[in-house]
Amino acid sequence: MKLELHQGRPADITGRLEKEIRTYDLLDELEIPYERVDHDEANTMEACAAIDEVLAPAVICKNLFLCNTQQTKFYLLMIKEDKKFKTKEISKQINSSRLSFAPAEYMEKFLDITPGSVSVMGLMNDRENNVQLLVDEDVLKGEYFGCHPCINTSSMRLKVADVFEKFLPAIHHEYLTVTLVGEEVAKEDC
Repeated sequence: MKLELHQGRPADITGRLEKEIRTYDLLDELEIPYERVDHDEANTMEACAAIDEVLAPAVICKNLFLCNTQQTKFYLLMIKEDKKFKTKEISKQINSSRLSFAPAEYMEKFLDITPGSVSVMGLMNDRENNVQLLVDEDVLKGEYFGCHPCINTSSMRLKVADVFEKFLPAIHHEYLTVTLVGEEVAKEDC
């Protein structure tokens, strides 16, 4: 499949999932411009490499869905792809017990997304604010960043400012900035 960057929503929504369409609807309603590329399913950072080139200069994030040991607090962590998640480092900053990857059923319940499609856009489905957004400070330094529209067969490039100054306030979500030490890592979920 040849990867092409398109402005805004797809002209033909036939066969697209409702949660993807809801993402485009909300972004359009908020007058947040975005560019989009359709692609084969992308479940890993390796699969995202060619997509990343099309979305450049967007900061590409790993989006990790986490929870505390008791599975009573849930977090969506956005970190740059070249950084590694260290539970001790994050737990200390947010005053939480040890964090680990949350079970997929909570991801679907709170964010209406499945593994491999984790994205900040899923927070629009979390109307009861069950999930706290954690953002690596380096993500906020870029002008653009890339994410999925709640499905991993499409990726978008949006302005960082639009996501954090328009999108998050509109869906009544706040974020906490965290600091992570950057280092080379194996590619994980994109």
